[in-house]
Amino acid sequence: MGYAPPGTNPTELVALAQEAERLDFDSAWAAEAWGTDCVTVLSWLAATTTRLKIGSAIMQIPARSPAMTAMTAMTLDLMSGGRFVLGLGTSGPQVVEGWHGDAWGKPLGKTREYVEIVRTILRRETLEHHGEHYDIPYGGPGATGLGKPLKLMARPLRAGIPIYLAAIAPKSVAQAFEIADGWLPIYFSPERWREALDVHEVPEGFEIAPNVHVALGDDVQACRDALKPVLALYVGGMGARGQNFYNALVARYGYEAEAAMIQDLYLEGKHREAAAAVPDALVDEVSLVGPKEQIADRLEAWRESGATTLLCATFDVDALRVLAELVA
Repeated sequence: MGYAPPGTNPTELVALAQEAERLDFDSAWAAEAWGTDCVTVLSWLAATTTRLKIGSAIMQIPARSPAMTAMTAMTLDLMSGGRFVLGLGTSGPQVVEGWHGDAWGKPLGKTREYVEIVRTILRRETLEHHGEHYDIPYGGPGATGLGKPLKLMARPLRAGIPIYLAAIAPKSVAQAFEIADGWLPIYFSPERWREALDVHEVPEGFEIAPNVHVALGDDVQACRDALKPVLALYVGGMGARGQNFYNALVARYGYEAEAAMIQDLYLEGKHREAAAAVPDALVDEVSLVGPKEQIADRLEAWRESGATTLLCATFDVDALRVLAELVA
């Protein structure tokens, strides 16, 4: 299963997705941050493949109204022949307020209402929702009073398009188990995720699809070092002190001192030093690195972790081929 992070040149993905389909991968996923959007990329991928599922990992909740997301999901699913998986997430305050101009507010409550509205629309029920975060039809300040409850004009190919939620904190993970069909974790530790996120039971049939960076090569240290700048960016630079969810996650895995050091260095502008401070053990724990034999050994932990699908983030065709061979 392939995954393209935000900032990727989308034109690089077409041939990669076609090769992934030839290798019998299950799906291809695209993300968005504040660069390329994921919907355009997924549309292109759907049009140039025939069997691969296509998934958003993630579509940003603050970027679209729930009605727009429902229409987009329905259209992508219809035009791909029922191959779309809707991955949603709130992103973080840095993006929500700094890019979309929306208040961070109460992300758990907003996500719950958002998913409820999307599901209502996809079932082609008349939409009327009056919650803390969404008021539809709108009746607040400036309303004309002309709004009326509407129902989706088109007929979805599937009313039950799967909805996965990105979550990396105990409360948001628990909510994903309650209201979604799957969970999209990032920097997932096969050994520690249950304890770190206070998970005691996973709903039957629930999908757990972690994003896993893959670096294939004989020089294990070089593979680790290639992934460390991205880890440093997330642990050190995605958010502020006391408000960085990735930093908190790594700390819950037992790397509290290291996470604090990475953040200090990153926020001081010392990005190379921050990357160098990322522990080799952390890279090995949350990624797949090294030669084929080492990756094969490490895959056993992922198989036993409870993860149902791995979103393998790599642009290396050889890595895709090795993974296909190992999981066949």
